[in-house]
Amino acid sequence: MGGRERRWRGTDHLESRNRPPRSLLVALILASITLITLDFSGGTDSPVEPARRVIGEAFGPVESLTAGAIRPFTAVPTWFRTQGALSAEIRDLEAKNSELRGEVASAGFDKNRLEEYDGLTGAATDLGQALVPARVVAYGSSQSFSHTVTIDAGAAAGIGPDMTVVNNDGLVGRVLRVTRSTATVLLIVDAESIVGGRVGSSMEVGFVHGTGSLAADELDLRLVDDAVIPDRHDTVLTWGGSSGPYQPGVPVGRVSDVYASLRESSQRAVIEPFVNFSALDVVGVMVPTGTTSDRAIVEADGALR
Repeated sequence: MGGRERRWRGTDHLESRNRPPRSLLVALILASITLITLDFSGGTDSPVEPARRVIGEAFGPVESLTAGAIRPFTAVPTWFRTQGALSAEIRDLEAKNSELRGEVASAGFDKNRLEEYDGLTGAATDLGQALVPARVVAYGSSQSFSHTVTIDAGAAAGIGPDMTVVNNDGLVGRVLRVTRSTATVLLIVDAESIVGGRVGSSMEVGFVHGTGSLAADELDLRLVDDAVIPDRHDTVLTWGGSSGPYQPGVPVGRVSDVYASLRESSQRAVIEPFVNFSALDVVGVMVPTGTTSDRAIVEADGALR
């Protein structure tokens, strides 16, 4: 036991010898508190500022290099977030630009269509007839060698065969056949089309024949009286009866040229139609007053019903 106590005492002696004196610890603590107090109260005039400046100059370049090396890695999440926000913003701007381009592109189209609908109001008043507005949705097949169009109004709108079809410029054609929601219209430029026409200045009557071409923009007029020579620029109107396929008084076109046939002893007049048949869009079908329709009808006085 005596030997073990001596060994323990020897160990305690070594530990106490290696441990710093308490007075040194107290002095270091007091010095730290003093430096902190002086630095805090002195601000930029702190007595430790020269030492801080020396340390900063010594370690500043190292810190800059370290920060420059680390920054690309620490900035990766921010870069992705920024790129995502920019991509979303770019998509929004592209969508808005596309929408604006569409509005600009369709502005003229909408304006023309509105003018055509307004023109139908005037046509109904001038002709004294109620009109069912419709739009051309298809042209006839070229294999059939006929010039027809399909409109988006049919029996449900009060439309039937042999009704007169006009637009705000003049005579378009007549209805051939109908379904519940569509109708097929034979254009007056078709080679099989014959329209009774009256020359405005002389009131002479004749027959307007289609030439079978949309692009030619011309019709043939043969007057009943072969001796009569129509004047150039005379207006030709329909002269059909109220029960016929063409209502009377509808503008057809204007005389552009007159040719005399010596062999047949007759006059042939070339009519320039008022309607542009290659650009048909909005048309009106003449219907009797009081017709039941699934759409608004433009009355003879221009009012909508």
